Amino acid sequence: MTNTATDDPKTLVSTAWLAAHLKDPDLRVIDASWYLPAMERDGAVEYAAGHIPGARFFDIDDISDHRSELPHMAPPVEKFMSRMRAMGVGDGHQVVVYDGSGLFSAARVWWLFRLMGKTDVAVLDGGLPKWKAEGHPMSDMPPVIRDRHMTVTRQNQMIKDVTQVARAAKLGDYTIIDARPAERFRGEGTEPRVGLRSGHIPNSQNVFYKNLLNADGTMKDATGIQNAMKSGGVDLTKPVITTCGSGVTASILSLALERIGKTDHAVYDGSWSEWGMYADLPITTGDA
Repeated sequence: MTNTATDDPKTLVSTAWLAAHLKDPDLRVIDASWYLPAMERDGAVEYAAGHIPGARFFDIDDISDHRSELPHMAPPVEKFMSRMRAMGVGDGHQVVVYDGSGLFSAARVWWLFRLMGKTDVAVLDGGLPKWKAEGHPMSDMPPVIRDRHMTVTRQNQMIKDVTQVARAAKLGDYTIIDARPAERFRGEGTEPRVGLRSGHIPNSQNVFYKNLLNADGTMKDATGIQNAMKSGGVDLTKPVITTCGSGVTASILSLALERIGKTDHAVYDGSWSEWGMYADLPITTGDA
């Protein structure tokens, strides 16, 4: 299958691009594989069994804000810096992030780097499945780590909390896009996390993240992305807040928006794990 992506080391690069640059001294590859419980897969175990040569494993649940009861919230700046330094990732590096699904959790780590002010970071289009299918090299050896200092400047405009999202939903000054499947958006059936209500944030639109992907797990081109947004009734003249179940697939929406030149977007980090938990927050069901 052909890859229609235009390589951009700040958003998305092809497997061919990574293969050509794999031995660059300032390239750092990150395996960000993370799975929902229903997927019955373990990212760390799969990484240990085989990964792209030189890749470091990024544990999304561990490199998070453990002061919060919500899942894998964005980590404090100091924690992100220290964990990246321990992984040998720092200033002056070009980072490429991939995952074992194709294009799923890698976008979350791309967004975290962007949140921390690091822009030389891209997602591997099609991820590990495409890399392996094309016969590129794999390794089960741990990478050689060399300490590298990292300077971080948190970009607060790229993240929203529940109060900001509630205000945006009420005033309509942002377009809120929900990346969950349509049936969860409509409030049909139960949420995968116990105790959450069903439905969506009032005045939000639904663009299921898989609608942004091709059959081989690569991201659609600009026209495909724009068509998916249009089909979801999305108004891109306003700044955007992306949301999902827990902030992972919302980041795929953010990556797609960046690919079409839409830069004023933020992730609602708590997403439905937070909104669906509190009875005093309004919800809407159906397609409205």
